[in-house]
Amino acid sequence: MTPNLRGALWMLASAVLFTAMTTLIKYLGAGYPAALQTFYRQLAGAVILLPLVARDWRGALRTTRPGILVFRSSAGVLAMILAFYAYQELPLADANALSFTRTLWLVPLAGLVLREPVGPLRIGAALVGFVGVLVMLKPGGAGAAHWLGWPQAAALASALLFALTITGMKVMTRDHSPFTLLVYAAGLGLVFSIPPALFVWRWPTWPDLGLLALMGVIGTLTQGCYIKGMEAGEAAVMAPIDYTRLVFAVVAGLVLFHETPSPAVLLGAAIVVASTLFISWREHQLSRRKGLAEAVD
Repeated sequence: MTPNLRGALWMLASAVLFTAMTTLIKYLGAGYPAALQTFYRQLAGAVILLPLVARDWRGALRTTRPGILVFRSSAGVLAMILAFYAYQELPLADANALSFTRTLWLVPLAGLVLREPVGPLRIGAALVGFVGVLVMLKPGGAGAAHWLGWPQAAALASALLFALTITGMKVMTRDHSPFTLLVYAAGLGLVFSIPPALFVWRWPTWPDLGLLALMGVIGTLTQGCYIKGMEAGEAAVMAPIDYTRLVFAVVAGLVLFHETPSPAVLLGAAIVVASTLFISWREHQLSRRKGLAEAVD
């Protein structure tokens, strides 16, 4: 298989696993609030990584910038709680579509935090993407007083926080390995998830404990498959495949929860996906040009 084909299979596996995880989040949402589900998600991830950390714990924990790691983990936990709440309260297709806005948030963050040059094309694509968000939310339509409810606001805030963690990761990868970042995200994430979980704590039944653990394991595997896909194939080719999870979410929502996405959500999602694909393609083109320029020098 070619590298891009291997990467595509990893990305499809990630999309399927992500859909399975969000389905469990929604199914368990009636009895287990988002903060509690986040704790079990982080616990499962930490347990999976323990054997790998034990091989070389000094190397895995070596860092020169603990402050950024603490910020990334705290922001990541809050983003996860908000995302889980959105998946519990919104149709799966709606929550997935709004989650794609994290790519749109990365455009201003790249300029403000990373000091990267952000041209008019990327700014324009981001603005078009946010128009797609407005189409999904339908302000001014029927029930306009409630066009932006708590679940929608949580989904958008979660996307912004995830964009912040991605920006922090770009800074840290300059002198940290991806495994070190993953270890800190799991370990500190578990610690930061405990206080909010205690406010809504309840002991799960044995069957529910099994499902919560499975949800956590699937979440970790989703992340692993995504990383493998991006490593194996070209980023510009892999990025569109990640959006197949919207298709899987529509199917899962329709079959399991009898959710039918509205035309406005589908149209808005198409606009958001198109704009984020353009941003990904544009970044890939700029990266290639920079690499060619460095090779010539």
